[in-house]
Amino acid sequence: MTEIKKPPAKTTKNVANPAPVAAVVPAVKAVKAKVVKAKVVRAPKAAPVAVVVKEVKVDKHKKEKMVRDSFSMPESDYAQLAAIKERCLKSSVGVKKSEVLRAALKCLAGLSDVELTKAITDLDIIKTGRPAKV
Repeated sequence: MTEIKKPPAKTTKNVANPAPVAAVVPAVKAVKAKVVKAKVVRAPKAAPVAVVVKEVKVDKHKKEKMVRDSFSMPESDYAQLAAIKERCLKSSVGVKKSEVLRAALKCLAGLSDVELTKAITDLDIIKTGRPAKV
């Protein structure tokens, strides 16, 4: 009978294999070192940056120029102004004479032409101008 010889177990080392592993490991370490350096650079806090927020203006009316004027009215109409001011104060609304007159203008502006003409013609005609000096 013939004996079958088993080939001896390979015990030789592959010399080419350790070199690339050594070359790969430093390359990975170098990449990690770069990442760590990048984190170190970002770690210090920068001074707080002021954020500028622009407010969007909503069609705000421009401040109108005020016109100062004087006018004459009968005492009864002037008393009505005072009565309207008192009624507003009872409702906890402080009001000035000019505000009462402006509100009246808004009411008159909302009338039709016929209603406006009727309201104006119902007024008593008064003498305009300053009173004579006595």
